[in-house]
Amino acid sequence: MDYTAEEIIQYCSEEDVKFVRLAFCDAFGAQKNISVMPSELRRAFEQGIGFDASAVKGFANEAKSDLLLYPDPDTLSVLPWRPEHGRVVRMFCSIREPGGRNFECDTRSLLEKAIGDAADEGLEFSFGSEQEFYLFKLDDNGVPTSIPYDRAGYMDIAPDDRGENIRREICLTLEQMGISPESSHHEEGPGQNEIDFHYASAMKAADDAMAFRTVVKTVAHANGLYADFSPKPLNDQPGNGYHINLSVKDDKNHIILPSVIAGILEHIRDITVFLNPTENSYKRFGRNKAPKYISWSSENRSQLVRIPAAEGEYRRAELRSPDPTANPYLAFALIIRAGLYGYKNGLFLPPVADIDLFRADSSETDKYERLPASLDEAKSAAAASCFVKEHLPGRLIDIYCK
Repeated sequence: MDYTAEEIIQYCSEEDVKFVRLAFCDAFGAQKNISVMPSELRRAFEQGIGFDASAVKGFANEAKSDLLLYPDPDTLSVLPWRPEHGRVVRMFCSIREPGGRNFECDTRSLLEKAIGDAADEGLEFSFGSEQEFYLFKLDDNGVPTSIPYDRAGYMDIAPDDRGENIRREICLTLEQMGISPESSHHEEGPGQNEIDFHYASAMKAADDAMAFRTVVKTVAHANGLYADFSPKPLNDQPGNGYHINLSVKDDKNHIILPSVIAGILEHIRDITVFLNPTENSYKRFGRNKAPKYISWSSENRSQLVRIPAAEGEYRRAELRSPDPTANPYLAFALIIRAGLYGYKNGLFLPPVADIDLFRADSSETDKYERLPASLDEAKSAAAASCFVKEHLPGRLIDIYCK
C-alpha cells in the first residue's frame, strides 16, 4: 500500500491508536522498537526519533551514540494481539545519522540500495520465505525447556501434530497484518513446524520475515510455549532452515534466472557468514536435507540450490543454506548483489548435479566445492572477499567477522 505521512497521522487519530511502535533491527537482524505516542508522529516523519545507538549491539560507542528512526508509512500494520481499544500499530524504520545520512549499518537501507541498483539494470527480484521453528514447553517458572511440544513427524496430522492450532493462529494473525502465508505443516523434527509465504517484492518479503518471527514468538508465548528459531535446537534432530525462494524479471522478458543462480553459486562461500552467522549454524550443514556442497539441480533436496517443479509465475530457485538467524534484509541484499554479478557478467551455470549428495561416495562429492565447515572458516572467506568489500561497509564486515 502507498500511504503518505499525513494519511498515517489521520488514521491514528480516527482509529483510536494510542501507541506507535517504530521498529528496526540490529546488524544481526534482532528486532528492536521504541513506542511513541501518536502526537509524536509528525516529528517522527519530519525529524526522526532519536535513540541510544551505543546500547544496540555493533551500532555505535558512547562517544558517538545518537541515531534517528524515520518510519516508512507503507509498512503500517495493526498488532492484532494488542487491545482493540487503544490500538497499537507498528512501522518499520530507516536509520539515519543526525546530519541526515543513512546509517551505514542499517541493513534495510542496504537492501533498498540493492533493489535500486537492480532496477537500474532492468531487473526486479521477488522472494518467498520458508522458515522452520521448534515449539518447546516452558517449565513452571516460564523458562524454555528442550522438551518438544509434540512427537509428530513430517506433515503428520492431529492429534499427533499438536502444533496445528498454533500454526492456524499464526497464519490468521499474519493475514490480519496484511501478510500472506501460503502453506503450513509439521516438519520432520518433534515439535518442528514450517510456514511458507507467497512471493513478494524484496523489501516487503524482508519486512514480512521480520514480522513473522515476532508473530510466531508472540502466539507461542500466549499458548504457554517457546518458539525456537535457532539452527540446531536439538543435536540429534533436524535443524531449522530458512529456505529462500527467489525469482527475477527483466524488462525485456529474457530468461535470466540461470545467470543469476550462477552468480549466487560463485559467491556463496563469501556470503555464508551473513546467511549463517552463529556457531550453531554449521552443525546443520550436510545433515537432514541441509546442503554441504556448492551445487544445483532440479527438485533434488540434497543440493544448495534447487529448482522446484513449478511453471509460469511460480518458477523460482530455492537457496537452501540460510538459517533463521540470518538478517533477512542483509541476506536479500547480498543475494541480489550476487545475482546481479552473474547477470552482468553473463555467467553460465556449472553442470547439474543430479545425484543424492547425502549418499554419494567421495569419488562423486570431491568434484564439488564445499560450503564453509565452521563459523571461523566462513568469517575468513568473507573477510578476504573483494565482492563482500565492494558491497558492504567495512564496519558491518567487522561486526560479522571480528
